[in-house]
Amino acid sequence: MAHVVAAFLGVVVGLFPIVNPLGMAPIFLRLTTGSSEKVRADLAWRVAVGGLALMVASLFVGTYILAFFGLTVASVQMAGGLVLVAAGWRLLQQGDDSKEREQQSRVPEDVLLTRAFFPLTMPLTVGPGTISVAITLGAKSAGSGNLLLESVGALLGVFAVAASIYLSYRFAHRLLPILGEAGLDVFLRLSAFILLCLGVQIVWNGYSAMASLPHG
Repeated sequence: MAHVVAAFLGVVVGLFPIVNPLGMAPIFLRLTTGSSEKVRADLAWRVAVGGLALMVASLFVGTYILAFFGLTVASVQMAGGLVLVAAGWRLLQQGDDSKEREQQSRVPEDVLLTRAFFPLTMPLTVGPGTISVAITLGAKSAGSGNLLLESVGALLGVFAVAASIYLSYRFAHRLLPILGEAGLDVFLRLSAFILLCLGVQIVWNGYSAMASLPHG
């Protein structure tokens, strides 16, 4: 039982701060502006399920997938970090748009639903940072003598993170308006800036990891 609890806490502590569903909730709310509550609920469920699939795959088979394509975690970090930088910058600038322009740029609900995986799930919710950490945690568990128990605990941890994604996104439209229009705008800008910084940090981590590799 101790191995299950340890693996559960390791996954939650390792992944939850990077996924940061509460911090991403205002961005989800902005990207779904004008959508009905039913569509937001559907999107929240799809993002949570997609995020769960990505985290489970990264945790248990991520190292094998990278090896098959001859990729490294560093290359995933750099590529995904650049995507996050672009997304963060776009969202940060979007805060300067007028309400009239925002109305004109609203995405139809049927089109919005097709974007549940990209970009809402990958890379905005479960991005390269989450994937690289999950792969690292999975590699660590693979070398353990209690593989079955740690796998159960890790799987429960991933389910807990996915549940936090669903709850944060599902009820974002009810919780965030408490901040008021000005407070929500500040929260959105801060979240977008943190996303931008996170992308830069991930790119730097990937570059540093590549630079430290022996040159042959």
